[in-house]
Amino acid sequence: MRDDLRSSIVAAAARLLRDEGARALTTRAVAQAAEVQAPTIYRLFGDKDGLVDAVAEHVMATYVAAKAAAGTDPDPVADLRAGWRMHVDFALANPELYALISAPGRGDSSPATAAGVAVLRGRVRRLAAAGLLRVDEARALAMIQAAGNGTVLALLQTPVAERDPGLSDAMFDAMASVVLTAAPATPDSTARTVAVAFATVVPDLPALSGAERALMTEWLTRSLEHLRSS
Repeated sequence: MRDDLRSSIVAAAARLLRDEGARALTTRAVAQAAEVQAPTIYRLFGDKDGLVDAVAEHVMATYVAAKAAAGTDPDPVADLRAGWRMHVDFALANPELYALISAPGRGDSSPATAAGVAVLRGRVRRLAAAGLLRVDEARALAMIQAAGNGTVLALLQTPVAERDPGLSDAMFDAMASVVLTAAPATPDSTARTVAVAFATVVPDLPALSGAERALMTEWLTRSLEHLRSS
């Protein structure tokens, strides 16, 4: 019963937010929409901020579930682009909620927000496994989030009639040119890069005798010759 009442209030608040905006999301208005007494909201959510967090979690949870239901594209780059477009589309369809959950200090500990980040982290991991990242996974995750949020804010700050319909894809391409490689790294290309880099620093490695340096150089030279001929 308690869970049903809580869900009913959250749903009413979500409708108010969608239809009338953040200013309409008062405790009194939500109580009237959900047909409950105001003290019930305080008892279930603590305060208005608790109610807002619950609404954000509810709507975001629905969004994350939709992303998961959409499936995974076999191409990790196409999968990332699909996630990017869905993120932008969601924000444009829910501008009031996006502003609330993007406010500094809000949403950091929300399970729904964390689940959304986990989805993106999984996409980045696929790119890394395919040898498609120019930067490490943590940097890639941060750059994709920053570029995506910046794109959303730029679009939301522009009147609907004046928005550039190609901005989102153009920003994805710009981000991808920095974060992603043009082609996946192959085992041979990775091995060659490592061997060349190691051969460069062998003369300066400390605690090695001249014989050890000569032997290591011989091994690396032989490996490079094998890679060039294969």
